[in-house]
Amino acid sequence: MQPVLETYAPDGFALWPVAETEPFGYLTLSGGLTSAEVGTAVMRIAACNDIDPAPHAADDRPPRPTDPLGSFLHGLLTFDSPFAAGGLRVADSSTGATLLAGCCNGLEEWRAWYTVIGGGGPVSFGHDPDPVAELFGDTVRLTVDVEHNDSPVIELPPVALRHLLDGVERDLTGFLTLATDWASHHLPDHAAPVAAALARALDLPPPVVSPSR
Repeated sequence: MQPVLETYAPDGFALWPVAETEPFGYLTLSGGLTSAEVGTAVMRIAACNDIDPAPHAADDRPPRPTDPLGSFLHGLLTFDSPFAAGGLRVADSSTGATLLAGCCNGLEEWRAWYTVIGGGGPVSFGHDPDPVAELFGDTVRLTVDVEHNDSPVIELPPVALRHLLDGVERDLTGFLTLATDWASHHLPDHAAPVAAALARALDLPPPVVSPSR
């Protein structure tokens, strides 16, 4: 089980260094990423939230800044609950089945998997495909796509799922540690709010930001 972020080709992005990526793919988040891969992840999460404040009272965010960097980061820094397109990828090495979050699912929802362990469900994770997790007795059943009657299924005990989720939290925490240090170097004027926003996007405690060097 791995936390993955949807990525796209950077298309001339120049606000900070990023890694080359496929036109559409997934970046596995962990504490082992290169600096350029961290830059790609931050770029993608910021892009997911690059939305102008709405002209009505329900959206009380401040106006978008005019400078390119402040403008691009504005949504990430001003949304209370930033969105990070992606989710958890689960691969069963014994059968070859892989469950991957569908469209409109976000990494900020990863803790919803714990609901399954507690007997809640079914819990869905996006659409096209439509993955679903549900507890049946002493077995957690992960259906890769419930829209297909012959969909592959992954089954595991709840204790194994909890162990996997502990690993996901370690991976996300490792990534956030890297991204916090990365922000101190590449975005020194925005390091603390960027790190805090990434923590919100990953549903993690806010990190401690060291002064830039």
